[in-house]
Amino acid sequence: MTIDIVIWAAVLLVLLSTLLSSVKVVREYQRLVVFRLGRVLQAKGPGIVFLIPIVDKAVWADLREIFLEIPRQTCITKDNAPIDIDFLIYSRVVDPALSVVQVNNFAGASQGIATTTLRAVIGDIPLDDVLAKREDINRVLRSKLDEVTERWGVKVTSVEIREIVPPRDIQDAMNRQMSAERNRRAMVTESEGKRQSTILVAEGDKQSRILRAEGERQAAVLQAEGYALALERVFGSARKIDEKTMVLQYLDAMKEIGASPSAKYFFPMELMEFLKPLRHYVERSGAGEPEEGRDRKRAAAGSRPGPQTDSPVADVSPRATTTAADASMADAPLE
Repeated sequence: MTIDIVIWAAVLLVLLSTLLSSVKVVREYQRLVVFRLGRVLQAKGPGIVFLIPIVDKAVWADLREIFLEIPRQTCITKDNAPIDIDFLIYSRVVDPALSVVQVNNFAGASQGIATTTLRAVIGDIPLDDVLAKREDINRVLRSKLDEVTERWGVKVTSVEIREIVPPRDIQDAMNRQMSAERNRRAMVTESEGKRQSTILVAEGDKQSRILRAEGERQAAVLQAEGYALALERVFGSARKIDEKTMVLQYLDAMKEIGASPSAKYFFPMELMEFLKPLRHYVERSGAGEPEEGRDRKRAAAGSRPGPQTDSPVADVSPRATTTAADASMADAPLE
């Protein structure tokens, strides 16, 4: 009796363990690839999946994105420069059945294909482009790796180059080149700044000269207008001055001239007017003959024989010439 109970308990335990092993709970990011009698079925999940004991065998597949770190690889560029590169590969499973059936070790296979693809891509690019066009290299690597891993049911989402290490001598040459380029840029920037400052100074000088000339022109115009206005006022005031005012001004001028310490001789015009009667008297007395005597002489001279002319005879004697010159000198004002 005891033996029968133990046997039945063992059978129940086996059945229970078999039943529990045939029930699988698949998470959202997982899939279950079922092989039934060696043949692959479609991937199952998420949720509860029932398997036939002994007949079905399940293989788990993870759909989450994973990354694969590729160690540093030495590559030769197009211009025969050795360079060390390490990068990361990001991928995820898009077909669980193919990822299980087509590839055994996806990590190892991806690392091998990534290494060969990297060397092929870097071999077609010069060193300067390798250092400057990192994004282009990432895009080319991703497309080439995606073409290979597509048959494995894996999608390469991104490839990121982490570090590029050129040889020491190339690094020194790059540092010298970078220093020379920076010095050139500094000199260009300095010369450009000097040129701009010179242009600005010249422009400011030109503007200041223009403004100064404009100010001088306006000042000259205003000064001329002031002079014209002053002359108009003086002329207007002079028109209203009578003879008495002029006489007073004349006397004031004579007083100022007389107060000067220098030796001057001043003859007023009125004195010349006073001397005119005396001058005429001197002229008449200097003739020496009365009018009647001169008339008789003219008549006697006319009765003499000789050539007759219709025009009267002009008196050109020295005495007459001297008298005319004295008269002209007397009419001129003395200064």
